[in-house]
Amino acid sequence: MSRPASGRGIHHSPRVHRAFTDHQVSRRIPRALCKWNPDHQREDRSVTITDIQMLPMADHVRGKRSAVTCHFKCANACLGPECNTSANPHFRDIASAALTRRALLGLGAAGAVGIALAAATPGGSATAAPGGSASVPGGLAFDAIAPVSNIVDDFNVPAGYTWEPIIRWGDPLFSSVPALDFENQTAEAQAGQFGYNCDYLDIIADGSGRTGVLVSNHEYVNPGLMFPPSSDAAELDRRAAIYKAAHGFSVVELRRNKIGQPWRYLVDGRRNRRITADTVFDVTGPAAGSDLMKTAADPEGRWIKGTLGNCAGGTTPWGTVLSGEENFDGYFAWAADTAGQKRYRATPSSASTYTFERIDPRFDAHDAGYVNEPNRFGWIVEIDPEDPTATPRKHSAMGRFKHEGANVIIAEDGHAVAYMGDDQANDYLYKFVSRDTFDPGSTPVARRRNLGLLTEGDLYVARFTGNSPAAEITGSGALPTDGLFDGTGEWIPLTQNGESVIPGMTTEEVLVFTRLAADGVGATKMDRPEDVEPNPKTRKVYLALTNNSSRTLATVDEANPVTGNRNGHVIELTETAGQSGTAFGWSILLLCGNPAVDQNTYFAGFPKELVSPISCPDNVAFDSDGDLWISTDGAPSKIGFNDGLFKVPLEGPDRGRVQQFLSVPRDAETCGPVIHDQEGMVFVAVQHPGENGSVAAPNSHFPDYVPTHRPETGLVAAPRPSVVQVWRA
Repeated sequence: MSRPASGRGIHHSPRVHRAFTDHQVSRRIPRALCKWNPDHQREDRSVTITDIQMLPMADHVRGKRSAVTCHFKCANACLGPECNTSANPHFRDIASAALTRRALLGLGAAGAVGIALAAATPGGSATAAPGGSASVPGGLAFDAIAPVSNIVDDFNVPAGYTWEPIIRWGDPLFSSVPALDFENQTAEAQAGQFGYNCDYLDIIADGSGRTGVLVSNHEYVNPGLMFPPSSDAAELDRRAAIYKAAHGFSVVELRRNKIGQPWRYLVDGRRNRRITADTVFDVTGPAAGSDLMKTAADPEGRWIKGTLGNCAGGTTPWGTVLSGEENFDGYFAWAADTAGQKRYRATPSSASTYTFERIDPRFDAHDAGYVNEPNRFGWIVEIDPEDPTATPRKHSAMGRFKHEGANVIIAEDGHAVAYMGDDQANDYLYKFVSRDTFDPGSTPVARRRNLGLLTEGDLYVARFTGNSPAAEITGSGALPTDGLFDGTGEWIPLTQNGESVIPGMTTEEVLVFTRLAADGVGATKMDRPEDVEPNPKTRKVYLALTNNSSRTLATVDEANPVTGNRNGHVIELTETAGQSGTAFGWSILLLCGNPAVDQNTYFAGFPKELVSPISCPDNVAFDSDGDLWISTDGAPSKIGFNDGLFKVPLEGPDRGRVQQFLSVPRDAETCGPVIHDQEGMVFVAVQHPGENGSVAAPNSHFPDYVPTHRPETGLVAAPRPSVVQVWRA
């Protein structure tokens, strides 16, 4: 079968309308005129989606997401049997090695220095309170905001700062596409509008600093916030096509008058592009052309239609954007009757979450012609924001699992190193090292060379070892006698020189069924590894572990030291044999929670009473000084506050001092933080605001805050996932 044509993936609507001007797109409605009455929000709380109490996870969600997120975002992954049934150890099982602090520091001079820095704590010398000033030389000094109640439908920033959306769900990227008409949405319009539930985000400025490009992915949709209930089959199929078009990516040109001023997006920008669930991707690496990738529509197994479940990501040193296909399993009806399938979805399904199989046969994996279609998702994808005609790619050499994202750093020896988390309870942390080395040149030849770096290389999975006796890890979060939760680790190869090193598995099998390969080498089960990013200043790597409510006293270990861990934690990892090497040291930086009520919190030794409460770390980022910034996903249902963005210094007396910079509106998640501190600007993606509401009774009116729909201006009296910019007023 011939390969489908590539391109922007846009189906332009023939409808002619007046496009937004730059000013109209980015203008924020005055808060005094449009802020919704909090009393109305409290009344709305009991009037949500009619079916919410009947969702599968309704009786099971405690201290994390709502049942709505569980259903649409991750297909109720926590409800069924655990996918990882391997006998691989938790840390407690391997902590008997009881490595001493001296042994850890004996890993070499570079390792000793790195671990010593990681262990630095401020002791009792710190005196700053949560509300004190976070002085950042680059221009982001702020007084930490107070935590915001989870019933408040507002976007809150520190005193002296202001905010507005750059772009919202349904805003048109092209003048041939209408602004969002909430009650008359079409698939054709959505394919040319900003997609739903933005997650990963980057703001990439051009050399002048006055033009640039915004890149965001679109993880999933909330049908109950987009449409009223319906039982009409034809209408539901029409909506399914809209949902497909709302997934993928948006690439949007930006401009502003001066560095440090807010951006405005440009309709019909040269680089504007939508990528959807129907856009063609090339397959790279060893699995391209494998029998495991072939379907009735693609008998060659070398191209894939669409991308789904895109979560976090990263911008590469050569200017492309990576994104992880995460919870892809819920998009298919499939049998789950083989070891490979069961490792990604433990139970069979007769219908997908969004019933895509009703309008597109490839989503019915019970069909013999499409049994491999799920194998074509769960990859790291790469897009080129500079070229709207470039075919995006899926990189098989980087393995297939529920990728949170991928972040690249160039190692000391010139190889590109990507860190990746598999976002499911008791799954693994991975690293990819490119075969070829990075070309630092700025010529077209250098860029073409670098565009191939992720197509060939070796894949590793992490095994951790704690250095304290198992008896000292009590499940309470109390520190062991050496004063730290820490240890050593190794990167175990799954492929070497591009070939499988797993007995009984071919290279293609290792890459398509990566979880099975990792099971076979004794990788360490982790508590939902999410974003993993190297600090560009120090080269240390920071791993957000969102939570694991199933953690028991029998399975606690030095890297997961709290039973029923609902608040999550952050691990700091130091490569002790170079960035592309196979040995590392690690220590826990944060055990998250509200110190006022949670006894098992830890903030790198900083006084607990002087930090902002934080729960469920999800994405991480860094400012120009190397300080860590953390966005959260799940705080409302655990500690009772809206999710937010937090700054955490990593060195000096303020190490571990968590300070809240912003909070997102009711029911929303904070995603994709971008910190341009030298400009005094911060950017976040606001995902699923008001998710526990409905069209008839919305829980949120962010960001338009208007009482009625205004289709002629694109304003909507309903929640809209949006990209928000914050700057000094």
